[in-house]
Amino acid sequence: MSLFGMMRTGVSGMAAQATRLGTVADNIANSSTTGYKKAKAEFSTLVIPSNGGTYASGGVTSNVQNNVSKQGVLQYTTSTTDLAVSGQGFFIVQDSSGVPFLTRAGSFVPDGQGRLVNAAGYQLMGYSYAGGAPTVTANGFDGLEAVTVSQASLVANPSTAGTLAANLPESAAIVPAGSLPSDNVVGSQYSSKTSLVAYGDLGGEIMLDVYFTKTAANTWEVAVFDRAQATAGTFFPYGAAPLATQTLDFDGTTGQLTALSATDITIPVPGGQNLLLNMGAMTQLTSGFTLYDAFVNGNAPSSIEQVEISENGTVFAQYSDGSLRALYRIPLANVQSPDRLQSLPGNVFSQSSGSGTVRIGFPTEGEVGKVVSGALESSNVDIAEELTTMIESQRSYTANSKVFQTGSELMEILVNLKR
Repeated sequence: MSLFGMMRTGVSGMAAQATRLGTVADNIANSSTTGYKKAKAEFSTLVIPSNGGTYASGGVTSNVQNNVSKQGVLQYTTSTTDLAVSGQGFFIVQDSSGVPFLTRAGSFVPDGQGRLVNAAGYQLMGYSYAGGAPTVTANGFDGLEAVTVSQASLVANPSTAGTLAANLPESAAIVPAGSLPSDNVVGSQYSSKTSLVAYGDLGGEIMLDVYFTKTAANTWEVAVFDRAQATAGTFFPYGAAPLATQTLDFDGTTGQLTALSATDITIPVPGGQNLLLNMGAMTQLTSGFTLYDAFVNGNAPSSIEQVEISENGTVFAQYSDGSLRALYRIPLANVQSPDRLQSLPGNVFSQSSGSGTVRIGFPTEGEVGKVVSGALESSNVDIAEELTTMIESQRSYTANSKVFQTGSELMEILVNLKR
């Protein structure tokens, strides 16, 4: 029986090395595959209990694992839709039948319907901003939809929010009541002025004139008018009352807004929405009128020129007028044991009993990592290491074959003893 056992052990050794050579072949073949994770054969002994002075040879068993947790080198490209993960997370993709998978292969390009699809045909999934800022479903794939970055028509977005920050000169003269901009009379006086462009519901541009007037020590009036109502050549009086007014109170010691001062103003944009303009960063210092920041969201009718993707996974559409609009936010998924994920064709993974359940989060939050736009993750295969492994496996396979051959020759001698 020991001869049979020796031959059986030799066969198990050859089978194990053949499995190892198979992983080497796959690794070398996919050394240039984006996001590929190398396969590795792990061996364990197979021991058969021995009786008395005889030895029962067992063998070796092999188990293949993918080195998923080891990150490949990032290679930078010129396409903003080429994505890589810096960290332990995975992109969530789905196939044509809607089944979700995990992947590190981020070579996404728009298909005929504008959906971002990678080289294996899997669609990138994300949460839409259509219903407001998205929230993640931590333990499931509900709420995800295919990220689509093209459109068939022009898009106009009304202005709803903005920021205005400036320094108002502390030395400005006080303007008496009766001649303030809010009085809207001939000869109305003001201390400083700026203008903002806002957008109506249909994308039309509305010019807003914003007047800052010192009405008392450390007190300023903010008055906003519709430029279309201005008197030609003089502005005042406007053909209509100010759209909105607000009072700012400053601390004479620090030059900052007091705790009780208003910090924003709501402006009803003609033909549009209410615009909430944040002015919490205004100051009153011994300097001239200086504008720090002026931003109003919304855009005129325009088409998507290009797509930008931030490291927190937000997909922005940049329109032909230069404005940006958030379309989707891409989540990243992770499991407790990435190396035990089930590897499937197309360079995707699915959870298994050994990997643990999928946990989803937004990039830069928690431990899933961040998204790198304009980069692809190379495979984590080391060609030199694979060639070394191939030589080792070849020699081990040859040695095991010699064991089998020796057992076969001894068996032949044993059979011929009776002749």
